[in-house]
Amino acid sequence: MSVLSLPASAGRTNQLAVYRDDGPICGLLGRLAQGNLPPLLPALVAAVITLVLLFAGVGGEGGLALFAPVVALLLTGPASTHPHDGRLDWLVPPMIRAIEYGYLAVLGFAHGVSEPLIYVLIAVLAYHHYDTVYRTRQKLWPQEWVFQAGLGWEGRMLIVAAAGFVGVLPFAYAALATYLGVLFVVESVLTWTRTDRGSGVMVNLEEEEEAQ
Repeated sequence: MSVLSLPASAGRTNQLAVYRDDGPICGLLGRLAQGNLPPLLPALVAAVITLVLLFAGVGGEGGLALFAPVVALLLTGPASTHPHDGRLDWLVPPMIRAIEYGYLAVLGFAHGVSEPLIYVLIAVLAYHHYDTVYRTRQKLWPQEWVFQAGLGWEGRMLIVAAAGFVGVLPFAYAALATYLGVLFVVESVLTWTRTDRGSGVMVNLEEEEEAQ
């Protein structure tokens, strides 16, 4: 099957849903909520609470920061199946990115994880998210298994938090950076090398926005 003929990821019917980069746990919570929970307010509350827990954890009780992924998941996960058709719902994916990147950076630095490991892990995620955005703009929708194998933003944060509880945070960062780096880079390279660039669809984003 040609890459260009691949359908949108199952259950992710628009670009904003894809940009969230939800994993299987968010997907389960979203199915339970049946798309009835608007995504913007819960994401905003999750970002604020995550920030508070990070500051509290770094400055005082270190364990508090480790609960941030659970709070963020419970708030934003049920909204994963919402159509994200609100006027400001485009803010939700950037908020989720800020929660994930900020959490990984602050927690890593606070617990003495090697700076190169932190930078590499965040760089791998940034590459994956940039690649996802660029693909959708070319009508190359990522397949659902990529999101599942990538664990989703919530899965990655929960793994890091669990590693923090048992004291193996550097190992978790190294393992995630290696696994996700191989997964996302290899899958991306294979997808683009198999794509018929001559028949690709170039998208004018300004025209699309005006049409909407």
